[in-house]
Amino acid sequence: MSEPQITAQDILNASAGCLQKQMYVYFTTPVNGLGPVMENLEDHLKFQIELEQRGIMFGAGPFWTDDEQRWEGEGMIIIRAGSLAEARKIAESDPMHASGARTFTIRPWLMNEGAVTMKITYSDGGREVI
Repeated sequence: MSEPQITAQDILNASAGCLQKQMYVYFTTPVNGLGPVMENLEDHLKFQIELEQRGIMFGAGPFWTDDEQRWEGEGMIIIRAGSLAEARKIAESDPMHASGARTFTIRPWLMNEGAVTMKITYSDGGREVI
């Protein structure tokens, strides 16, 4: 007996009433060790901040090793884009990928559930994402 084929529309129908915000996630990994990654890190971070300022970036950051003690050059970036092709162009223009220091895989992601909780204190301008 084979598994049923479930379409994107099936999921959209099943999750009616949820957010259903289409996003794109790319997982990025070093190609030839951390040397080239570190050489491109400053330009990569500038690129990420530009995406953030333009409203494209939803979130990004590194993956630690399983013991939470080291970084081996991997990361994940979540972006807003109109299509998978557009998301791919954005990922390809990241200096980390354009230089060949990292490679990436990209997946469409439908954000349905979750919450963002923020605390802002007026007296000292403090802010915290919980």
